[in-house]
Amino acid sequence: MSDRADLPPHKAFAAQRCDLTPEACTAFEAFQGAVFADGALDRKTKQIIAVAVAHVTQCQQCIRSHTKAAIRVGATSQELMEAVWVAAEMRAGAAYAHSNFLLAAIQEANDRP
Repeated sequence: MSDRADLPPHKAFAAQRCDLTPEACTAFEAFQGAVFADGALDRKTKQIIAVAVAHVTQCQQCIRSHTKAAIRVGATSQELMEAVWVAAEMRAGAAYAHSNFLLAAIQEANDRP
């Protein structure tokens, strides 16, 4: 392992992961590259999606890295914030929709003799 004292912790840990499991690391990096390459969706759109998903999964490192990547490929602050609001609505909408399970359980509990 090389000296990583000058690296921020997340970069040092990423390098350590690759030292410990180089094949998996190489495969994951190739997968990541393929996922974020231009395709039916362009790189900008994919990075905006990644920022929104990172907010729902609450991955702080993902929020930072994908926000910076999105800006590098042309996303605006407004586009990114709108994507976060979409993610927030989807998260809130899921909680609202899952209240159906609560209502069904209440009904089941009240229907028991």
